[in-house]
Amino acid sequence: MYKFWQKTFKVMGVIALIASFFLVIWLYKIGILNDKNQMTELARSNPLTAPLLFTLIQIIQVVFPIIPGGVTTVVGFLVFDPITALLTNSLGIIIGSLILFYLSRTYGKKFCLLFMSKETFHKYEKKIDNKRGFDVFFILCMISPMAPADIVVMIAGLTSMSYRKFMLIIFLCRPISVFTYSYLWIYGGKWAKQILG
Repeated sequence: MYKFWQKTFKVMGVIALIASFFLVIWLYKIGILNDKNQMTELARSNPLTAPLLFTLIQIIQVVFPIIPGGVTTVVGFLVFDPITALLTNSLGIIIGSLILFYLSRTYGKKFCLLFMSKETFHKYEKKIDNKRGFDVFFILCMISPMAPADIVVMIAGLTSMSYRKFMLIIFLCRPISVFTYSYLWIYGGKWAKQILG
């Protein structure tokens, strides 16, 4: 049964990645991605539902890391104003990370291997041996916009890191990576054109 779920999550991950690619193309074709005003109006017409729904989506994409989180994070900044986007993105990712940390701590290695290969698991598991070194590594990954944050959160769940320390790091670091990642994707192309032009 475990092997079945392991394969199922891997297949779902591939499907989610392909679906996200086509979703981005479709949103661009119907004018949502290239018309920020249209996206903003969509959010404004649902002032309570839209932020709550988006926060829930972010929680789900962290707990079940088969949906590309980068896509949803950037969409948040395109749909909402910068403050709402930062808050909803960060809140969803923080809550999702806490749940993921708990599940990893409760169910251990078997839970981790549902979402990553043995090679990836062993690569990051080696970092646990050096407790102080892992704490620094964990902080850097939570700040970095390009680090495999969900994988590192699962690995952190296998360490002796306290919930208090985990939450402190997550609260301080994840908003930084959310903000940096989103603005790199949204404005990176424009900056590159200006530099090269």
